[in-house]
Amino acid sequence: MRHLKAGRKFGRNPSHRRAMFRNLAANLVVHERIETTEAKAKELRRVVERLISKATRLGDDLSVDVGKLKDDQREQVVARRIHAQRTVSAFLPRKLTKTEAGGELVDVDPVHKLFHNIAPRYMDRVKAGNGGGYTRIMKLGPRRGDNAPMAIIELLGAPEPEAKKPRKSRKAAAETEEVAED
Repeated sequence: MRHLKAGRKFGRNPSHRRAMFRNLAANLVVHERIETTEAKAKELRRVVERLISKATRLGDDLSVDVGKLKDDQREQVVARRIHAQRTVSAFLPRKLTKTEAGGELVDVDPVHKLFHNIAPRYMDRVKAGNGGGYTRIMKLGPRRGDNAPMAIIELLGAPEPEAKKPRKSRKAAAETEEVAED
């Protein structure tokens, strides 16, 4: 029986499930928006919210200049930062490759991005006592092929994705080539 057993199994063993969520969480941190199945998105929300909460729990330690602090304060701030980053980096992979708009491949450190780009975005919300709720799940239609319900999960406050230009059909592309040749 599943009484009080939180989490879904997804037909995978624990190590495979952990690896799947490591990769999904890292991709969500790097791209700030991914498309996956509804069930995975709902479970991924739990994982990512915990990671962001660990990063935001540092509070002012994220933005303070360590060089301006006294020795004993500096040691405490650095120790808290290191502990939080090591805790998160035990879960997230070290590097992820992201394709930029121009087709250029860039290596991104998900832990660095989480602590320096994403966590400061939510600091006002945490200081107001409204921690959590850092993600949004938008349901899409069923996936073609296996009819699995799909969803987009994104971080709140993420920049809007660039609109893709509509593709021309082969017939329209052939007509434009004929016009260009004339």
